[in-house]
Amino acid sequence: MLERTEKTIFYGSLAALFLLVAPMLVYSQESHDILLQLKISIENNFGSIYQYLTVIVMVFILWLAISRYGDIRLGKGPYHFNTFSWASMLFCAGVATGILYWGLIEWAYYIDMPPFGLEPRSDLATYGMFHWGIAGWAFYCIPAIAMGYVYHVKKVPFLRISKACKAILGHHADGIPGQVIDILFMVGLLFSSGTSMGLGTPMISASIQSLFGVTESFTLHVIVILFCATIFSVSVYLGLNKGIRRLSNFNTVFAFIFLAFIFIVGPTVFILKMSLNSIGLMTQEFVRMLTWTEPLTDTRFVEDWSIFYWSWWIAVGPFNGIFISKISGGRSIRQVISGTLFFGSVGCTMFYCVLGNYALDLELSGIYLTTDTIGLGKAAHAIPGIISNLPGGQVTVFLFCLMSITFMATTFDSTSYALASCATDRLEAQDDPPSWQRLFWAVTLVVLPLSLIYVGGLDTIKFAVLSSALPLIIVYILMGLSIVYNLRKEEQV
Repeated sequence: MLERTEKTIFYGSLAALFLLVAPMLVYSQESHDILLQLKISIENNFGSIYQYLTVIVMVFILWLAISRYGDIRLGKGPYHFNTFSWASMLFCAGVATGILYWGLIEWAYYIDMPPFGLEPRSDLATYGMFHWGIAGWAFYCIPAIAMGYVYHVKKVPFLRISKACKAILGHHADGIPGQVIDILFMVGLLFSSGTSMGLGTPMISASIQSLFGVTESFTLHVIVILFCATIFSVSVYLGLNKGIRRLSNFNTVFAFIFLAFIFIVGPTVFILKMSLNSIGLMTQEFVRMLTWTEPLTDTRFVEDWSIFYWSWWIAVGPFNGIFISKISGGRSIRQVISGTLFFGSVGCTMFYCVLGNYALDLELSGIYLTTDTIGLGKAAHAIPGIISNLPGGQVTVFLFCLMSITFMATTFDSTSYALASCATDRLEAQDDPPSWQRLFWAVTLVVLPLSLIYVGGLDTIKFAVLSSALPLIIVYILMGLSIVYNLRKEEQV
C-alpha cells in the first residue's frame, strides 16, 4: 500500500511523463520542429546560468573537501562497500553508454570547427575530456553530501531530494513544495536517462547491424532496449549488493581490459603522445574553457557542447547523488568528494585518451574517416566502423557491443534503484526499496528513450536534457545552502 506522499510522487511523476511523451508520439515531426526551436531559445536565454552554476558548484565542492567539514563521516561503522566496488558502482552509474559514444567520436564533431577560433584540426580539438572532468563530476557531489548527511548522520529514513533541502525549506519540505522538488527530480532523471539510452541504443543497434547484416529500423531499437531492460531489471530486482554491485564490478573489469587491449594493439605511441599533450593543454586552458561564453562570436560551440553537457550533469546529478549517498555509508565527506572527482574524472579521461585518440589516428592516417560518416548523418554507424579496424574485426565489435550493453545495464539498474528509493515512503540504510517498485521503474525507463528515438535527432535529445535541468538549478542552490546550514549546526552541538 502506497502512503499519501508516496502516491503523490509516484503518480505525479507518471502524469508528467505521459504529458511530455504522448504529444511527441502523436505529432512526431511537429514535435521535432517545436523542440528544436525551444532548445535554441533555452540555450540563448538561460545558457549562461548553466555555466555560472558549473563554476559555483565546482568551487563550493572543492572548498567543502578541504575545509574542516571534510572530516565529518556519513554514518558510523565500517564502509558499506569496499573501495573497488564503491568506485565501480559510482563510475558505472555516472557515465552510462555516453562515455563509449562520445569518447569515440566527440572529437569528430569539432575537429574541423574547434573552439576559440583556432585552426581546424588543432590540438584543442580533443576538448571532450574537459566536459567529462571534475567540473561535471562536481555536480554529483552536492546531492550526494546533502542527501548522505541527512540519511546517514541524521538518520532520516527517506532517500528524497526534498529531505536534503529541509534545512532551508523547513516544514515545507514535507508539503507541496517538497513533493514538487521530488517530482522535478524524477522527471529530470527520466529525461537524462532517456538521453543516455537514446544515444546508446543506436550505437548498439549499429553494432548489431554490422555483425549480422540486419536492417536498421525502429523495431531493432525496440528489441535492443527491451533486451537491455531485461538485464537491468534482473540486476535491480536482486538488489544493491547481489545485483548492482556484481554487475558494476564485472563491467569495470571488462571495460578496462578492453581499453588495455586497444592501447596495446593500437597506435600505442600516438595514444601516449596525444594523451599527454591533451591533458597538458586541458590543464593550461581549464579556466578559459570553464568560463568561455563566446560573447563576440556565434559559432554555437558553447551552446551545442558545454551548455549541453552542464545541463546533462545537472539533470542526472540528483540521481547519482542519491545513489552515491546510499553506497557511501561510513565514508567522510572528503572521501566522498575526492573519490567521486578522482575515480570519475580519471576514468573518463582514460576512455577519451584511448578510444578517442585511437579513432583520431584512424582519421589522420586515412584508414577510417569518422568525420565523413558523421557528415552523412550516421554517427552511430561510425562506432562499429572504428572498432572493426582493431585486430579481431567483427569479434572485437561483438565484445564492444557486449560492453555497451553492460554499461547501459549498470547505469539503468542504478537509475531504477534511485527512482524506487525516492518513491518509497520509508527506506532504512540497510534496506532496499520494494522489489515491485524497482521493477516498475526499470520498465518505465524504456518509454522515454523510445520516444526520443522515434521523434529523432540529437537536437531532440539535447532539448530533453536542457529543459529537465532548468528547474533543478534552484534545487541545487537549496541543497548547497542546506549543506552549509546542517554542517554549521553540527559544529554548535
